[in-house]
Amino acid sequence: MLKNPRLRLGATLWLLSMSGVVVLAFMVIPQLLARSAQQVPLSVALTASIVQSGVLLLLAVWAGVALSKPLGLGAPVIEAALSGSEIWPVLRRQLVPAAIVGMIVGSQLAFSKFIAPAKILAVIQTIELPIAAKVLYGGVTEEVLMRWGAMTAMIWLPWRLLQKKIGLPEVAYVIGAILVTAVLFGVGHLPATAAIGIELTGSVVAYIIIANSVPGILFGFLYWRYGIEAAIIAHAGAHVVGLLATVT
Repeated sequence: MLKNPRLRLGATLWLLSMSGVVVLAFMVIPQLLARSAQQVPLSVALTASIVQSGVLLLLAVWAGVALSKPLGLGAPVIEAALSGSEIWPVLRRQLVPAAIVGMIVGSQLAFSKFIAPAKILAVIQTIELPIAAKVLYGGVTEEVLMRWGAMTAMIWLPWRLLQKKIGLPEVAYVIGAILVTAVLFGVGHLPATAAIGIELTGSVVAYIIIANSVPGILFGFLYWRYGIEAAIIAHAGAHVVGLLATVT
């Protein structure tokens, strides 16, 4: 049993994030292999994907655990749960802003079928991605990687080098990190887009980056102001809203 609170926080975030990795791997990789001309054993592909993602998540979790606290960032709900404190007062503060962002991004997801390039729509319709994979991987794994890990590190660097670790980070550093991380979040979807057989034309690249950067900015703001759980709730909720909007 881990006694160090920061280690327990890191272990909890890593395990939660890995649930998304495992679900996505078992749901998507068999579909990709069935469409691929390369004969790669399923067990090898699954193991490679899970191990690679697990290592990246370890780095992201470590960055957040090691660097977030002096920056005024954190995971207040999880920390309260691990310390035996009341969760509801902390969670209640996150729910309204997370719900608002979740509905905004969910509406964007639903509307995307009207504005996305035809090449994207044609391929996406042939891939079955259960809501559980979207909620766990998108909602948890991506937020731990991009906000808890990457955004925290990007705020910490100028705070350490330019601000000399005095006080909380300047707002400009935070906003810069939110924007850069959001764009990287969009760019990070390009390899997956190519992997499912979508040609990376100019219109496809522009759409993928913009469509993911806008939600990334909103999720980054939630992490900054309310904690990583707010970003997770909003991201996961957006996928639920998007699904409900398309079936009604």
